[in-house]
Amino acid sequence: MLRGAFTAGICAGLFALLPVAGYTQDVAATPVLTLNQDRLYASSLFGQRVLKGIEEESLKLAAENRRIEIDLVEEERRLTDERATMDAAEFRALALDFDERVNDIRRAQDGKRDALQRKADAERARFFELAFPILLELVEETGALAILNNSAVIFSVRQIDITDRAIDRINAVLGAAPPDPETGPNPTPRPEDDGAEPAASE
Repeated sequence: MLRGAFTAGICAGLFALLPVAGYTQDVAATPVLTLNQDRLYASSLFGQRVLKGIEEESLKLAAENRRIEIDLVEEERRLTDERATMDAAEFRALALDFDERVNDIRRAQDGKRDALQRKADAERARFFELAFPILLELVEETGALAILNNSAVIFSVRQIDITDRAIDRINAVLGAAPPDPETGPNPTPRPEDDGAEPAASE
């Protein structure tokens, strides 16, 4: 009897340590929350719109590069075939002109690729600027002191991750497109403006 009572007491204690049903859906009371910034961006309506647009532009640029490459290869073949009918000086001038045009085209296409990357980076940065006031509201609602990027956290419990909650809130506020900067609300000052620690962002 004593042994059975002792075992039952241990089991009751273990069950008391387990989260109650539905508790894992809420953010635990903690001074620190975690956030998966990559998933937050990629899963938001804003991020999905931007990433889809960047992918479409990248595919167009890749197709353009292939067409240019085909044209240049054909021109180079034609120039090589005509070499026998030209004197050395004429061929040298045409070959030099061809090489210069190839280099100009390569620089132009590289510039388009770099511009596309800058656009992607700028849109991501803008997303987090717009998301900052929303994340700040979540911090204030939970009574936490900070949000950490979970890539910098070695171990954490599931209850302190607010990524899903943040995605839902940001989608509800921002949707697929941000407010017009000229007519939208004034941005909430970042903590560093008043001497506090900056929020986690990339």
